Amino acid sequence: MMNNMEATEGLLHAYLFDGKGGGRYLTWSEVEVWDASMGRIWLHFDYTNAEAQDWVRNRSGLESIVSHALLTEETRPRVAAIDDGLLIALRGVNLNPGSDPEDMVSIRLWATADRVISTRKRALLSTQDVLSKLKRGTGPKDSAELIVQLTDSLIWRMSDTVDMLEDKMAELEDGSLSESRSTLRFELASLRRQTISLRRYLSPEREALTRLMIEKVSWFDHDNHIKVREVSDRLIRHLEDIDAVRERAAVTHEELLSRISEQLNERMYVLSILSAVFLPLGFFTGLLGVNVGGIPGAENTSAFMIFVGILVVIVLFQVWLFRRNKWL
Repeated sequence: MMNNMEATEGLLHAYLFDGKGGGRYLTWSEVEVWDASMGRIWLHFDYTNAEAQDWVRNRSGLESIVSHALLTEETRPRVAAIDDGLLIALRGVNLNPGSDPEDMVSIRLWATADRVISTRKRALLSTQDVLSKLKRGTGPKDSAELIVQLTDSLIWRMSDTVDMLEDKMAELEDGSLSESRSTLRFELASLRRQTISLRRYLSPEREALTRLMIEKVSWFDHDNHIKVREVSDRLIRHLEDIDAVRERAAVTHEELLSRISEQLNERMYVLSILSAVFLPLGFFTGLLGVNVGGIPGAENTSAFMIFVGILVVIVLFQVWLFRRNKWL
């Protein structure tokens, strides 16, 4: 890595390829005097840094449309060929501590045969993956391989996030019979929100990789196009897995609502039966409880027990009637 002073100036790293899978880091002063005869180079900047912005705009020799794309705050995945260079914007899953996976991290690249300039705002572990390979001597040998390996690392690091979503969905499905409904509904809603967000951000990336496969520049050969196709296929599988998780979450949510509705109907049915049983009882007790003269049995000491017996007979008749009609 660059030393602390250079890192704070916006140049995260400058790496000179040796053409064999390795190379060495360059300092700011070496970057300023670099030319194509020295070898292929990869410059990686923090585009929020003023020093980096000044170099990209005024000292990099880039066209204004390219420098603007490298420094813009908002972007979406895309690939465009300009002359014999490729302007690329890609997204990766945010795996930084304390962050949400659906909070995507963007990287912007301008690549030619001799030079790759990349910019980012937040740390992206995929660039560290490529640097680790370079240190081991198994990294990219040129600009085309750098794009392929960086893209491959971006998609590969999505695997853990997709697997986490699938595992979480499996836990929710297993716990749908035991967890409280309020907790389950909240977790299902959160999972669906994550999958929708990931799907929305990753779909344009598939289009960008498709564009990368068909763009024709002299230094990006057929073998690299085939490798990009493999990376694109892996991204499509991730998108299909995300769609499957979202559909499973929707099905589980529907089952939860159906179970709640069924339980509510059962309770309402019990209440309806009880109301039907006590409706005639309430009628007769209310009728005989009228405080006026002429109430039958008012002078008979056995009238109360007779009345209770009549009510019992009415209840038994109702039970028999409900069972006959298969309401109970």
